Amino acid sequence: MKFDNVLVVGGSGFIGRHVVAALAARGVRVTVPSRRRERAKHLILLPTVDVVEVDVLARGALARLVAGRQAVINLVGILHGDFHRLHVELPQAIVNACRSTGVKRVLHMSALGASRDAPSEYLRSKALGEEAVLAATDLETTVFRPSVVFGPEDRFLNLFAQLTRFLPALALASPRAQFQPVYVGDVARVMVTALGETAAFAKRYDLCGPHLCTLRQLVDYVCAVTGRRRLIVGLSPRLSLLQAWLLEHLPGKLMTRDNVLSMQVPNVCAAGCLLPFDLAPQALEAIAPSYLAPLSPRERYPQLRWRARR
Repeated sequence: MKFDNVLVVGGSGFIGRHVVAALAARGVRVTVPSRRRERAKHLILLPTVDVVEVDVLARGALARLVAGRQAVINLVGILHGDFHRLHVELPQAIVNACRSTGVKRVLHMSALGASRDAPSEYLRSKALGEEAVLAATDLETTVFRPSVVFGPEDRFLNLFAQLTRFLPALALASPRAQFQPVYVGDVARVMVTALGETAAFAKRYDLCGPHLCTLRQLVDYVCAVTGRRRLIVGLSPRLSLLQAWLLEHLPGKLMTRDNVLSMQVPNVCAAGCLLPFDLAPQALEAIAPSYLAPLSPRERYPQLRWRARR
């Protein structure tokens, strides 16, 4: 079935902007709700995209937004805050709105490692959210569980690039945490492809890139690409939680104790797991240098020294 009128909840976020752009490239009319329209101004220029300023959790808002659509994509996710409201109540509200308006197709973004007995509230709430979606057997649902997602606007590799710019050394929490980074463009391709695939109904897909690495290896890689030679000190589990507790009390919350608990669960796919629909994943090394590498000759000089170990 072809879909040409889709609601994307969370469409103004990092993954959302790529999913929305991929849909728009196919000529799909996309509605993106946002509490502040200004935050989604990067989407307003896309010819088939309409950004609506609204709180999706306000009474009756979702039913009005869902009415008349052919599918709903939920990409909402937070790393700290009211997990239950956004990861559990919102997916259930979307299911209810779809039922009341007759919309059948629902795509939902969860997280790799989501489980009711996970050590972190983030992963536990994500598990409850995906369960609510998959339990709606009267709808045509698909759930996606990506590892850490990287790309030009990510808040992962870019965060470490910023930290290495200003700090001579990094105290790194959970340095042995395992990830299998997946490119945001691949996540968008998978979701847009799945939209019209009847074989994807009632399925749950784990999404990973081709390479497994530790957090320490990822930070080492960022240092190498940016040309910034930095001392990296891996913290023990106790010191990782202590650092997170301190950071919780600072503006911006760079890390929380719940984040550290999440990293206790390997963020990797099962052996032999591939992207669905025969899509080939992009390697981190093929994409990240394009947005992390220094641009000017003066900035490149330290990178050359790093490679030569001088």
